[in-house]
Amino acid sequence: MNEYSLTPSVRRTIEVLEGLLAHPQGLTLKQLLASVDGSRSSIFLMLNTLKSLGYVEQSERRGRYRAGARLLAWRAAAPSVLNADLLKAFYEEAETAQFKETLALAMPLPAGDIQIVGQVEGEAGVRSVFVTGQRLSAGSAAFALLQPVVAPEIRTLRYAVARREEAMDIAVPICRDGVLPTAALLMSTPAYRWSQQAYQPTLAALGEIAARLSYRLGAPLYAPWRTDAESKMAQMSAMGEEQIAAVLAAPWMARLACVDRDGAPHVVPVWHEWDRDRRTFHILAWRGSRWADYLLDNPQVSLTVDEPWPPLRRVSARGAAAPLYEANDPQLWRLLARLSRRYLGRNVAETLTPQVERSFIITPHIVRGWQGLPAEKGGAQ
Repeated sequence: MNEYSLTPSVRRTIEVLEGLLAHPQGLTLKQLLASVDGSRSSIFLMLNTLKSLGYVEQSERRGRYRAGARLLAWRAAAPSVLNADLLKAFYEEAETAQFKETLALAMPLPAGDIQIVGQVEGEAGVRSVFVTGQRLSAGSAAFALLQPVVAPEIRTLRYAVARREEAMDIAVPICRDGVLPTAALLMSTPAYRWSQQAYQPTLAALGEIAARLSYRLGAPLYAPWRTDAESKMAQMSAMGEEQIAAVLAAPWMARLACVDRDGAPHVVPVWHEWDRDRRTFHILAWRGSRWADYLLDNPQVSLTVDEPWPPLRRVSARGAAAPLYEANDPQLWRLLARLSRRYLGRNVAETLTPQVERSFIITPHIVRGWQGLPAEKGGAQ
């Protein structure tokens, strides 16, 4: 026997890892079985082992398999360029956002080229996609965004738009220090679907994702290309309905304030979902949560949602809570699925269901929002 020959199990493992690295968007179990020689049970056992070791990740219980953080850290084409922490954060944000169009992450290479390092394809039947590892041309949106000298218009808008064959690509900056772009978040859509006006809400959402990615990398603020003077905190101002809705749609935890049985204030963090049409909040109560009993005694509550970095947007609501879905109710499972996807980046409702006791619906009689800091005493609270 050749001492250097690989055993079938080792060969299969290497083939699986290489396949996952070649397809950052992930592969289904069916696709893996078609590309790797082995039984379903042996491949499934291998994947579970790799998951437990951190080399493979899975967004949902039966979802696609992707390269995990430990495997990405081994990828060595250019360790200073391909940041495993950013790529991991990108996939988590992309899963949470659930865009209909393709999202991609582009990073600069030492030679000055721009490369696609990951993508999550859109759900539309006709969609624009990239090829992972693809080098982007000088005329691309990401290239325009990541140059040492950036056009004044791009600096003002904080995004770049460019046509790529039959697609339109929109790039927004990711800034590790909050000011200088080090990567680009891309959205690509078929050119026939693109219009500046129709995609304005999408552009705003892309900017928020890029800001969160920057903060997750350690940025103290998100002010691309801004000087210190330009990055000063804005004076406190009230937010409108659209701004409030944007904050409540972001994956921030809420703080629920209620009164315990001794009449003392009780504040806890909760997962929440804002139903803009019905103007109600849905929150989950985990088993053993004391506050759930307090709400049954006294339904008057307040809820606060805020982001921890500039422009320091926050929303406050007051109203009455009422129990809604009990354990074993299919509606509770659906709510848990949506919330776990929103806060964890993947649907783990099947795993968490035994830990959830019930949900509550909060009907607020007042919802207010502010951003910035007060310039003088007497600002809103």
